[in-house]
Amino acid sequence: MRTETPKTIFLKDYKPTPYLVDSVKLTFRLHDTETLVRAEMRMKPNKASKTKSAALELDGEMIKLLSVAINGELLSTGDYDLNERKLVIRKPPAKAFTLAIETQCDPAGNTALSGLYMSNGMFCTQCEAEGFRRITYFYDRPDVLAKYHVRIEAPKRLPVLLSNGNPAASGEIAGTDRHFAEWDDPHPKPSYLFALVAGDLASVHDRFTTSEGREVGLGIYVEKGKESRCAWAMQSLKASMRWDEKVFKRAYDLDVFNIVAVSDFNMGAMENKGLNIFNDKYVLALPETATDTDFQLIEAIIAHEYFHNWTGNRITCRDWFQLCLKEGLTVFRDQEFTADMRSRDVKRIDDVQDVRARQFPEDFGPLQHPPRPSSYIEINNFYTSTVYEKGAEVCRMILTLIGAKAFDKGMQLYFKRHDGEAATVEQFVACFEAASGRKLKQFFRWYEQAGTPQVAASGVYNAKAKTYTLTLTQSVKRLKGQKPKQPLHMPLALGLIGPDGKALYNGMVELTKAVQVFTFKNIAAKPVLSLNRNFSAPVVLKRRASEKDLLLQLAHDSDSFNRWEAGQELAQKLMLERYHGKEANKWPQKVEALAEALRQPLADPHLDDAYKAKLLEFPGFEQLLPALVKDVDPARLNAAHTDFISTLAQSLESSLREIYQSTESTAAYLPDDAQSGQRALRYQALGLASQAKAPWVDASLIKESISATNMTAEYGALRIATRFENPLAEDLLARFYQSHSADPLLIDKWFAAQATTPGENSAARVRALMSHKDFTVKTPNRVYALLRNFIGANFNGFHAPSGEGYRLAADVIIAIDAINPQVASRLATGFRTWRMFDVNNRQKAQGELQRILAAKPLSPDVFEIISRTLKA
Repeated sequence: MRTETPKTIFLKDYKPTPYLVDSVKLTFRLHDTETLVRAEMRMKPNKASKTKSAALELDGEMIKLLSVAINGELLSTGDYDLNERKLVIRKPPAKAFTLAIETQCDPAGNTALSGLYMSNGMFCTQCEAEGFRRITYFYDRPDVLAKYHVRIEAPKRLPVLLSNGNPAASGEIAGTDRHFAEWDDPHPKPSYLFALVAGDLASVHDRFTTSEGREVGLGIYVEKGKESRCAWAMQSLKASMRWDEKVFKRAYDLDVFNIVAVSDFNMGAMENKGLNIFNDKYVLALPETATDTDFQLIEAIIAHEYFHNWTGNRITCRDWFQLCLKEGLTVFRDQEFTADMRSRDVKRIDDVQDVRARQFPEDFGPLQHPPRPSSYIEINNFYTSTVYEKGAEVCRMILTLIGAKAFDKGMQLYFKRHDGEAATVEQFVACFEAASGRKLKQFFRWYEQAGTPQVAASGVYNAKAKTYTLTLTQSVKRLKGQKPKQPLHMPLALGLIGPDGKALYNGMVELTKAVQVFTFKNIAAKPVLSLNRNFSAPVVLKRRASEKDLLLQLAHDSDSFNRWEAGQELAQKLMLERYHGKEANKWPQKVEALAEALRQPLADPHLDDAYKAKLLEFPGFEQLLPALVKDVDPARLNAAHTDFISTLAQSLESSLREIYQSTESTAAYLPDDAQSGQRALRYQALGLASQAKAPWVDASLIKESISATNMTAEYGALRIATRFENPLAEDLLARFYQSHSADPLLIDKWFAAQATTPGENSAARVRALMSHKDFTVKTPNRVYALLRNFIGANFNGFHAPSGEGYRLAADVIIAIDAINPQVASRLATGFRTWRMFDVNNRQKAQGELQRILAAKPLSPDVFEIISRTLKA
């Protein structure tokens, strides 16, 4: 952990390196605690650099320098400077030269899981964003691309030796109990894409023939005994390869593509060139061990990492400020893949729910930043929903603005212009300008301006002239110290719906000014406005829609997203009325009106079950907070939320029972859209019925748990029992643990179910679970299952008036920061909304934030999150 004051890095200070690296030859002699690394780099002066005769400054940390040589001659300590972050060679040659560096690192002691580390006896790497510097001294930045040749020497007890690229050679090392493997990657790549795995692993293999006729060997490597759980991941990989060829015209470019699943991993997965390393929860799946959600996530994340081969690997980022160039674009691509594989309507709703639950709170709070930030202290803190999900929404708006044909032309131009380069967001957008002939200068503000825009809409109908005049006003809230926000260019799809539910107008407007007026002619009747259809822009919509208008949209809107949205808007309105105590006498009747409106689509045989399940999901706490602005009483908000769900569920009880009974199936389990949608509807109905305390629920939960033939059913019953504090919860938890105690991924689910159990005693329960024999702070999955779920998904537990939730979170963040700063900083983001609560909660949260900030030593990761959270 660094001891100096963290330094802020600014986009405006970007400069090319004085030297480039043409090629790298790496030799690893793997030992648990003393791995030796030799790096031979062919270097040359960078013509693009304005810095001449500069010292050679290479990044490095948590490694021991053994020797440095230039052109075969060892350097003395007087020829270079060395500190805990840099190796500085004072006078490198003016012409091309070979630099050889030998280092030593301790994989077994690397609890941060960044660089080269060990997981369950296996050697593994994670180099994004800045982990390669924990392996050797290097220009550890994305704009230095080189070809890599890698030699791995390891004990024979580790028979599988993998790296990037194509296999080159392998064999035994004479006179030893060791062997080696060599790998060549013909494509230049930045250091963050380097990968190495050495272990005693099982594998499954398949083949894929690309559209260009290349035969590609596919391999998935897992712990022994888990081979049978890889079939879905392999199927998803091949589907991704076919889809990318068909939709984006991108074929794979190596002879092999390998995936390795590891149990200790900070992220979901990593797209290292030709050797993707995955958190095993996103690879391993059988009906008996994985839920429908797990299957869907595996399909999506396998696709995401594969799609990075072109959007991230072949074309990478010039600097880390451009992170959304690869991540936002690739999220957009994996969203489109899932939409084609499954229900496009439901996928869009899923994505918007994710944006609202995770990205909007970032934008409304102290951790706000644009998709392309202008500064950072620790880049690991910017792997955020703003970079990923909002970055994807910006790509989607480009598609909406210029059309599918021009968008495809722009993507192909991007691949042609920048293949093999480290690009910028400006270069990406320029391709769409060239392809469409449209100027996107104002649109580019989406990349540079933080905050979620609010769009206020008001309409006036002139019956005599048969015109409808729509006034749109856009604004973005300024945080303290920020410059005035500029108007954005946003596409807003809209429809005008007549009193009979039929369409009077369908189209799109482009909002470019702070205030803009649009007039629609030949409108035969006073319409109901359906604005921002398909969530065409990531904004918060403010309009005066009556309950009657929302009910009409819920019944008739031809846009499936806005039909769902109408139900969400009405539900949120009713929750907030309950919170404020408004119209208490009329409130039950209003909830009944919503229930009646929902019965129609729920009974519609033409609607997908997955879509019906979405109609029965309602806004969560994170979505309600921005509407309340400040001084929120979390206990009262939780009570209002609970009252709404309970009252609505009681009104729908007969429909919920009918849904539950009609969705019972004896068919063999398939993770396809039809079956998973049916199960989603089934357990959504059972969960709401449980909230309504329907008398048939307990017997159903017991039946689901005891006779379950798949994990979706078994875990669905468990989550319902724990979430709604059913008396059966403890028995179901004990049964689940007894059945699955040998499976780490299922024990993660067991911890997660308890982490989200509501109530003011939640913090005490979670603290007790931290002493359980199966809990460890050294495994990110286990930490996320228990602690991230408590902090991020247990609203009334984390925000309990006693402050116990905040105290537990602070204790955990301080303790884990000494072991794994990346994990600790992710937990710290849970405090992002603290200023929105009432004075009691604010004072208690502030005290814990100050306690974290005062802890010594504190990593740059946590320092940045906590200091920004306190200052805003």
